[in-house]
Amino acid sequence: MFRFREFAGTVAFMLVILSVSTSLLAQLEPINNRPNPYVAVDGWANLPDERQWGSTAGVDIDPDGRHLWAIDRCGANSCAGSNLDPILKIDPDGNVVAAIGGGLMLFPHGLHVDRDGNIWVTDAQGPDPSNPATAGKGHVVYKLSPEGQVLLTLGEPGTAGNGLGALLETPCDVVTDADGNIYVGDGHSGQNAGATPDTVARIVKFDRTGNLVKYWGGWGSGAGELKTPHAVDIDSRNRLIVGDRGNNRLQIFDLDGNYIGEFKSFSRPSGIYITADDTIYVADSESEFDDMRNPGWEAGIRVGSLLDGIIDYFIDGTVTAYPDGSNPEGVAVDSAGNVFGAVVSGGGAMIRSSRR
Repeated sequence: MFRFREFAGTVAFMLVILSVSTSLLAQLEPINNRPNPYVAVDGWANLPDERQWGSTAGVDIDPDGRHLWAIDRCGANSCAGSNLDPILKIDPDGNVVAAIGGGLMLFPHGLHVDRDGNIWVTDAQGPDPSNPATAGKGHVVYKLSPEGQVLLTLGEPGTAGNGLGALLETPCDVVTDADGNIYVGDGHSGQNAGATPDTVARIVKFDRTGNLVKYWGGWGSGAGELKTPHAVDIDSRNRLIVGDRGNNRLQIFDLDGNYIGEFKSFSRPSGIYITADDTIYVADSESEFDDMRNPGWEAGIRVGSLLDGIIDYFIDGTVTAYPDGSNPEGVAVDSAGNVFGAVVSGGGAMIRSSRR
């Protein structure tokens, strides 16, 4: 994990920030040149008992505005066969003060903390027939109490859906609204080369008790269609913002699923976080993987406004202290302005960044 800090309003993450432009949605030039006022500092947070960071993705802030909740995939890139607790609560000094969720999940991915402090986690893989340790797990969203009690399960553990009902298929991320309704970005494989119009790529809405309300989307590149709804969050105007990663865009819907618009200025979104003033932090973990996914764009975190899509900052995603690591996939911002970015591969770590 990486933490970055800005003095006038601190910023911390597992990687960092950038700035974008607004209404240029079609032929947008790559936005890689914005101020980066942050410097990473090694060693901000470490796991107890000599435990080593594995892959991570999901991060969010506790209702107290100070503590960070983060995923560690059990010291590896999977929790299959492990009883380690993959969901960690970390204090502002980088100390792990709670750990929950051991034995529940295969591939914890998206993480959301609701207004009551409950922890929502998606399990974005399913059983592997060659590995008995994976049987009966995956394809679900769990609601956990801060102590780790399972309060609600969406989907059926170990059973993949087909995109036509309440069963889920490798759910990516989850968020809840002010009324407790639940929104799941369903379908992690929509960006893959073998994806077809039958590939699951949708938003699923449940009521607060877990009953299916509706779903929308479908695989494709048109308005309202999706190719891997990798991240979801809700802005101050009660609009659902979706990181449509396979299409290199943010899509905007109302909470009934009606398409409102999109921004392509934030590059290839893996993780998003929206503050009360509709500043959005978008983590791009994939743009530098190859020449095909998002040519010309650099990975990192771009910071801008949902009011106009303009980007103000770009924090370069290169992890100099961990050159074998990837770029940030998840992102969160605490009440002091610290921005946290979650590195998904190459061995996780917490890096703290200070103002230059």
